[in-house]
Amino acid sequence: MPNHSSKKMLGADRRSQLLEWLEMSTRPLTGSSLASRASVSRQVIVQDMSLLKAQGHPILATSQGYIIIKNKDTGQKVRKRVAVSHPSDPDSTLKELYLIVDHGGKVIDVSVEHPVYGDITASLMIESRIDADRFIENMKNTNASMLSELTAGVHLHTIEIPSHAQFNVLLEALKNHAYLINEDN
Repeated sequence: MPNHSSKKMLGADRRSQLLEWLEMSTRPLTGSSLASRASVSRQVIVQDMSLLKAQGHPILATSQGYIIIKNKDTGQKVRKRVAVSHPSDPDSTLKELYLIVDHGGKVIDVSVEHPVYGDITASLMIESRIDADRFIENMKNTNASMLSELTAGVHLHTIEIPSHAQFNVLLEALKNHAYLINEDN
């Protein structure tokens, strides 16, 4: 949506408008797009988001942009963590993400265990091949490293999926592709 005014929005009014845009959006909104709409810099948006989070607003920064966590009933969806391992390169990561979303899963986050910092978790919110493609493209464009590079490919994903039956099918697929870390290992 275009900004209806090229005039710079100020403080509380801008943050109120940011909340409204996030509430109305069905997709993540990038800091750059919000900055353009509010006629401010992306850094101002980052600061505004920090202030809004500190005020208790359920805002989540994902690799695709900002979202507001809406209090939706997740119904009977299953949310579980899986331990996986694969080479920390874009192609292997993309294949893993495709496998999960093709089986109806949504990749909520990725976590690794760092020897000094402990658990490091990053929000992903990947629920389609398009989301996976965007994530990998963003990683390539920014020359960013995969978190799993810190742990030789070992990482955890929180996955949300419609049913226990689908989760079991997904686990079998991850196992068949040698991604799943077995408790027997």
